[in-house]
Amino acid sequence: MAGLPRLVLLLSGKRKSGKDFVAEELQSRLGPDVCAILQLSGPLKEQYAKEHGLDFQRLLDASDYKETYRQDMIRWGEEKRNTDPGFFCRIVVESVTQPVWVVSDTRRLSDVEWFQDVYGAAVQLVRVVATEETRKRRNWVFVVGVDDAESECGLDQGVTFDWVITNDGDELSLDSQLEKLLHFIYSKL
Repeated sequence: MAGLPRLVLLLSGKRKSGKDFVAEELQSRLGPDVCAILQLSGPLKEQYAKEHGLDFQRLLDASDYKETYRQDMIRWGEEKRNTDPGFFCRIVVESVTQPVWVVSDTRRLSDVEWFQDVYGAAVQLVRVVATEETRKRRNWVFVVGVDDAESECGLDQGVTFDWVITNDGDELSLDSQLEKLLHFIYSKL
């Protein structure tokens, strides 16, 4: 690990809730020298692509290509996590030097527990929510084996979120919520 962060924001939420959008908004307001966006799915997808002869870059975007492999990637990732719950977490933090880390795709209790065990009080849990109607406008369709799997539902209960960001397309509301979170972030720097 390159250095200890001042703050680790673990973003979670359903598919098409806007987790990546919120992460990018935070980074754009804080600056890339202060805020790093980390994706647990990055090392998962990279290793999965290597082992299965797939295009890693295409697995990173929001394409049909990724959706084709999503269920098998979930299964494969679960096998890795069952063997070593911190496997992907350790990889993603290896060379990060910024004081604020935004993990944009926290999906499992084991991820939350790993970050809390390693970084303690620096960790804040942030839930990004959007109505089903909003998610459908963003091209979300319920997929059996994906939307009812641990990767989507693992943090629906048993976790107390420090922040809940509602991202239903109301820019003023979102901006107000992000400003409150940014005020907190600045207080930790």
